[in-house]
Amino acid sequence: MDDHLLEISLQDLRKMLPSRTGDDLSDDFLIAEARYSEVRSMLDILQHPCRLNGYMGLFCIKGKLEVEINLKTYHIGDNSVIINIPGNIARVFKTDEIQEDTHFVLVAVSSDFLSSSRMDYARLFDESISILDNPCFVMSESEKSIFMKYLDLAFNLLGLGSPNMKHSLRGIVSSCLYFAGAVWQEKLRSAPRPGGDSPTLRSKLVLEQFLKLVAQYHDRERGMAFYADKMCMTPKYLSKLIKNVSGKSGPEWIDSFVILEAKNMLKYTDIPIKEIVYKLHFPNSSVFYKFFKSHTGMTPSEYRG
Repeated sequence: MDDHLLEISLQDLRKMLPSRTGDDLSDDFLIAEARYSEVRSMLDILQHPCRLNGYMGLFCIKGKLEVEINLKTYHIGDNSVIINIPGNIARVFKTDEIQEDTHFVLVAVSSDFLSSSRMDYARLFDESISILDNPCFVMSESEKSIFMKYLDLAFNLLGLGSPNMKHSLRGIVSSCLYFAGAVWQEKLRSAPRPGGDSPTLRSKLVLEQFLKLVAQYHDRERGMAFYADKMCMTPKYLSKLIKNVSGKSGPEWIDSFVILEAKNMLKYTDIPIKEIVYKLHFPNSSVFYKFFKSHTGMTPSEYRG
């Protein structure tokens, strides 16, 4: 084990993949089609827990993959899609089930690329929140056929090298995400929704901004006052919006990020617990032990095993 988690940029990821990954698009966009036999070295690296500084979708056309996101394992098979968002900690297991002809497509975009695509977040936000608990879904054959047409069009554009390629790809990505969101919504339709009345677009966007800030600052800021100040709101009003939209309170969201960070450091690194206490800005080991046990039922030492 190492003493840190890998931080991987889109540029780092592009270097691990075969050609046709959008080299002319800087760090904004990446698309690659590959088989297991072509990316063994990449999977060697991704066996270690890592964070990607962008949004990534992995579409398994054929074969089997085992992916872990935030300590939950997902078994990916034919026609499966799994999505990773910034802040998640992910790894890919190399198992005996992986075949040489396991075939997948990887698409990754930066936050800037996504925000500049002028998407209707009112339609997509509900699904983006669901990513936290439901990052994987399976497409039907007809859905796969449409999705593959999007990918073929994107690859053809990359091959042309048009001066307007970046803008064209933004349009394709936006359209593809709308389609994927519709598919996902259908898969999640039977799942219970948090809260009562339907939240407004403003409250949805407030939650999105809050979660981005928590992903960035949870290791050192655990008070609602800090996040409310960043968002120019009162802590009481911010807490009410978050609870109404997600069904979870602001402190519960913050604690879930902190616990996940602690679990990953305990499971995947050899960092001494005293240093974890320091990295997560707890006042002392006693407070950290109490916090960890109240959320997991185990002490940090017991969890590390």
